[in-house]
Amino acid sequence: MQYSQIAYEDFSKIDIRVGRIIAAEPFERARNPSYKIEVDFGELGRKWSSAQVTSYSRDELIGKLVACVVNMPARNIAGFQSEILILGARNGAGEVKLLAPANEIGVGAQVF
Repeated sequence: MQYSQIAYEDFSKIDIRVGRIIAAEPFERARNPSYKIEVDFGELGRKWSSAQVTSYSRDELIGKLVACVVNMPARNIAGFQSEILILGARNGAGEVKLLAPANEIGVGAQVF
C-alpha cells in the first residue's frame, strides 16, 4: 500500500510516548485474538488498550517498554474503551511485534 506524503506539521500532531506494560488480560469479546493491556506513562497516568499481540504470552508483556500514540480519542472495541494505540509491526510470519526502545528509558518519555 502506498501512502501520500505528509508535512512535518502533520507528524508533529502525533504524541508518541514510551510506557511500561503493567497488566495484560485476555480479551474474550474481541473479534480477533487480543489482550486488554494497561500501560503506565508515569506523570501522564495509566491508560488501557486493546492489542492483537497474542504472539507474546502475558508474562512476556508485563514489564515491557512500548511506544504508544497517546493523543487519539478513545475507541470502543467490543464494549471496551481503548485509550491508546500501542505501536507494532508484522514480521515475516505475520505476527505483530511491539515497537520498543532498545535501552531502558523513563516512562512518559516523548518519541520524536
